Amino acid sequence: MKILLAVDGSAYTEKMLAYLAAHDAMFGSDNDYTLITVQAPLPARARAAVGAETVNEYYEEESAKVTGAALQLLKRSGIEAKTLHKVGAPGEQISKAADGGKFDLLVMGSHGHSALANLVMGSVATQVLAHCGVPVLLVR
Repeated sequence: MKILLAVDGSAYTEKMLAYLAAHDAMFGSDNDYTLITVQAPLPARARAAVGAETVNEYYEEESAKVTGAALQLLKRSGIEAKTLHKVGAPGEQISKAADGGKFDLLVMGSHGHSALANLVMGSVATQVLAHCGVPVLLVR
């Protein structure tokens, strides 16, 4: 099975990864795993001031902070995973990646880092559920 794991470094991401490790009969190492993390875009003026190369390095570094910890947790359970990072609105980018990558399942935590933004825009999980054509497993 081809599984996409949405990670953001929050406590809910850790719970989701622990859930995968605890259910190795369903989520064993024989599956194809990809971690996705989405970075919020920097303001246009900031991007213009520092240049595209610096901005891209920033996005890479921020993504690596999140995926590095998740990769270590998975590796302890014998699971190897690829990584993918996107820039933009998390719900939209996660949905597009899941659909475009022809994944069989998307697994994500029910909440993330952006609790304040959730009050205004709706949660990332809700956005993903509304737009994703792939089955979604939410872990609380």
